[in-house]
Amino acid sequence: MKLCEVLENITYECIQGAMDREITQVVYDSRKVVPGCLFLCIKGANFDGHEFACEVVRKGAAVLVVSDEVAVESKDVTVIRVEDTRYAMAFISAAWFGHPAEKLKVIGITGTKGKTTTTYLVKSILENAGRKVGLVGTIEIIIGKEHIHAQNTTPESYVLQEYFARMVEAGLDTVVMEVSSQALMLHRTQGFVFDYGIFTNLEEDHIGPNEHADFEEYLHCKGLLFRQCRVGIVNGDDPHVNQVLEGHTCEIETFGFGAENMLRADKLRLVKTGGQLGIAFAVEGLMEFDVEVPTPGRFSVYNALTAIAICRHFRVRETDIVRSLRNARVKGRIEPVKVSDEFTLLIDYAHNAMALKSLLTTLKEYEPNRLICLFGCGGNRSRERRFSMGEVSGNLADLTIITSDNPRFEEPLDIMADIRTGIERTGGKYIEICDRKEAIAYAIENGLPGDIIVLAGKGHEDYQEIKGVKYPMDERTLIAEILKEKGITPHS
Repeated sequence: MKLCEVLENITYECIQGAMDREITQVVYDSRKVVPGCLFLCIKGANFDGHEFACEVVRKGAAVLVVSDEVAVESKDVTVIRVEDTRYAMAFISAAWFGHPAEKLKVIGITGTKGKTTTTYLVKSILENAGRKVGLVGTIEIIIGKEHIHAQNTTPESYVLQEYFARMVEAGLDTVVMEVSSQALMLHRTQGFVFDYGIFTNLEEDHIGPNEHADFEEYLHCKGLLFRQCRVGIVNGDDPHVNQVLEGHTCEIETFGFGAENMLRADKLRLVKTGGQLGIAFAVEGLMEFDVEVPTPGRFSVYNALTAIAICRHFRVRETDIVRSLRNARVKGRIEPVKVSDEFTLLIDYAHNAMALKSLLTTLKEYEPNRLICLFGCGGNRSRERRFSMGEVSGNLADLTIITSDNPRFEEPLDIMADIRTGIERTGGKYIEICDRKEAIAYAIENGLPGDIIVLAGKGHEDYQEIKGVKYPMDERTLIAEILKEKGITPHS
């Protein structure tokens, strides 16, 4: 591809060298340089690609795209200066892969909570209606039958465009993706326009080093999506929605519980049968029908309502939406695992105090005989998180089972002691079982009629990280092993 073609949608200045040349590859990692490539000098948290300019030229890079001055010995290399190399990379990558997003319906979902669940709900509904849907998210990237482990919620712009191109090649017509505030801040989703941009909610999160300087920056970055989409579909109940939409350039639709919303949920009814928890509600406004989802709580209604608001634009029949939502399961997100008709067992990714409080508060609405919370905390992370999670569980759960999560390079017992400190501030009941399988076995063996047991923190993760090594550990596998060892056969 000619250099002028990959630069067609950006503002630039040619500092030196020829413009009339062919590009063999677009590269932003100095270890992947090939002769004749265009190399983007990207500034990261721990490195600056400008420092590798001379090295990549020696390796054969034909073009450098820079935002700072670089001194290179060769006059044969073309140097292109732009204001922001990350921003430029998004447009260069889109051009390099032939603008694949233009061949797809692209749905982007941003918000503090609900992104992952909603992407899977949308994928399920649209596929049942005959669409061919790819997914990009926190857990994985799905391209047809291929499942790729995700490194980031939203990948770097070059990688994202590569995934889009592979989706087009695989015959997909739609992609639903999670859009993190970090991705919006770092221009990973530039270079194309979303057909639909979605806002789920906003709470204080991701504030700190290498994330957002403060809540105002976090809020601003979320709002960038609505300057880059054709239709914005937003949670009208969220107190920050007007700030998020400030400066928007798209059409706006709202959903939520409030009467002013265009698509609404009403007449909520908790569902609790045979160890299974769910919630039923009526959809009103832009569509009108009744629906039931197999996961508990008000946030499950929000997730389902968000998916309905999106799929309405694809003219999915109400019967298809109802059927898809009734059968939907998202790994590690309030995921039910059937072990008994007498009590309920759930797996959830809640791994901070805010998420755990939301989860346990929701489960208490089902008036369990006992609410049992099993969790640990990650090593080499803030001790305050452990104290606060301990306090939340001590206040809300009838029994906390403290166990190990990903201890990393810390001692599991030290982490557990911090959790215990938090619980002891509340007077809540607890026991400590370091081995996670033994802890889960204890919870199952001692489950009483009407109990709700939640295994929190691991969610979709299928490993445990100890001393720098990730060992296979999937809670679903552990549960199956426990049931087999105990000779328990759960009813379907």
